[in-house]
Amino acid sequence: MCLRDRRWLPGTRRGAPRRREADRARRCGRRIVARAAKRRRSCRAGPGAPPIRRGLTVVLTRPAERSAKLAGRLESLGFDVVVAPLIELEPIETGPIDLSPYDWLLLTSITGARELRCRAEGEARRTAAIGKATAEAWGRKVDLVPAVSTQEGLLAELPRPAGRVLFAGAEDARRLLVDELGADFIALYRTRTVRPAQPPEGDFVVLASASAARGYAELGLSIPVVSIGPETTAAAREAGVNVLQEARTHDLEGLVEAVLAASA
Repeated sequence: MCLRDRRWLPGTRRGAPRRREADRARRCGRRIVARAAKRRRSCRAGPGAPPIRRGLTVVLTRPAERSAKLAGRLESLGFDVVVAPLIELEPIETGPIDLSPYDWLLLTSITGARELRCRAEGEARRTAAIGKATAEAWGRKVDLVPAVSTQEGLLAELPRPAGRVLFAGAEDARRLLVDELGADFIALYRTRTVRPAQPPEGDFVVLASASAARGYAELGLSIPVVSIGPETTAAAREAGVNVLQEARTHDLEGLVEAVLAASA
C-alpha cells in the first residue's frame, strides 16, 4: 500500500506526531507480547530447529505495520516482542513519474518501491533492486538484485556504461548512486524520527535504518543493538551507539539470525 493511501487522522497534518497512532502502536506492542507468551507455553522446537528463546524481549523500531512479519518470526522462536516505532514515513507528492526514458531504474528500499509503483508510468529498460524484499515490493520485472544489499554492492554489479539512470527513494537517502552514475534522483517519501511516550524496555533493540539509529541515540538508552546492515551500523556508531550484532544479509531472515546470535 502506498503511504498516501493510508487513512490519516482528521485534524492532524501528515507527518505530525499523532497521539492516537502512538497509543495504537503501544497497544499493538502489548498484544504482541501477550501472543508471544501464549505461544511459548505450547511451542516446542523440532529437530534441527533453532532453540526456543524464553524470557528475552526484543524491541522493534520500525512503524507498526512494517514490524508484523519480523515480530511473528521472533515470536515463533519464543521471544517477547515490543513494537516502539522510532520513525514514521511521509509521502512526498510528485505526480506521475515517466520511467520510459531511463535505461536503469534503481530501487533501494521497500517503501521506495511501493511508492514508485503507485506513481509509475511506462517502464525503464532494466530495473535493479537492493534486496529481495524490495524486488518483491516493486511487483514487476527486476533484472538485478545484487548479492550485497548496499549501494556499494549495487554499484559493483551494475553493468557499465549504465546509460540514463533514475534513482527513486527516500529524501535523505545516500547520494552515492547519484554521484557515481550521474543518476537522476526523485524523492518519494521522507523519514521523520518520533519519540515514544515511554522509553522502550527490552534485552535487545533492532535498528533497521540510519534514521532509526539516530532516533535511538537521542533516547540515551543502553539496550544492546542489533543492526540490519553496515549503513545502519555506521549511523549508530557515529551517534555513539554500540552495535552488538549486524545482520549478514540485510533482510528479515538476516535480522532473525542476528537476534539469535546476539541472544546465544
